[in-house]
Amino acid sequence: MNSAASIFLGVIQGLTEFLPISSSGHLVFFQNLLGFREPELFMDISLHLGTLLAVCLYFHTDLLDIIRETLHFTGDFFSGRTTLSSIKARPHVLLLLWVVVGTIPTALIGVIFRSPLERLFGNLTWVGAMLICTGLILATTWFVRKDRNSRNSIGLLTALAVGTAQGMAIIPGISRSGTTIVCGILCKTDRELAARFSFLLSIPAIIGALVLQMGSQGLNNAEILPIVFGFLSSAVVGLIALKILMSIVRKGNLAYFAPYCWALGLYIIIF
Repeated sequence: MNSAASIFLGVIQGLTEFLPISSSGHLVFFQNLLGFREPELFMDISLHLGTLLAVCLYFHTDLLDIIRETLHFTGDFFSGRTTLSSIKARPHVLLLLWVVVGTIPTALIGVIFRSPLERLFGNLTWVGAMLICTGLILATTWFVRKDRNSRNSIGLLTALAVGTAQGMAIIPGISRSGTTIVCGILCKTDRELAARFSFLLSIPAIIGALVLQMGSQGLNNAEILPIVFGFLSSAVVGLIALKILMSIVRKGNLAYFAPYCWALGLYIIIF
């Protein structure tokens, strides 16, 4: 893969990772369009790493608060100044706990079903069908009243549900951001909190996928320069797309992306 192609795919990844239209589906589609018949999984992971940087930059305040509050809580706990029950009074420590809980089903699905799911990356018909499913998932938000989402905490069941949704989004064509945010919304979580949790939950998932990929494929199978260009372009475009998506989520307009997913899915299946 040359540098121009990696920059192009980085732009696609940056846009589609956060906009709820499936980054994996678009990458498979454009890789085939550009003539890359075999899916370049290491490049995919590198592009995801660029969007991981965008997440960390956008949510840097949350991440710093989580680190600071967790360190204080850990110090107080081991010195005997507090107990585990006091975690409820520390919202960022609690948020970290729910991220850990939500990561468990994601990891189990990724490890158990990794091989068969990777094979789906070469099947464009499957990608088209899953894009249509993504559109259906997004369309469900049409029927959710905005005043219904009043919960300002995640909770055990919501964390497990969103983590499971993230695990299922490994399937190419299923939008990770769209599926997890909609799952949070259907669990009556505040819309903005559902989006924040979705992207914080993506951090360990992307890191875990990167570790698994490096262990099985390694750097020797990819040229460094295209990887760097793809990483940078996905990071910059991803940060812009993330800001746009958060505004869309606050307004409750996720369902606007459903027709696009349906149209692209049908196009891929037919042509």
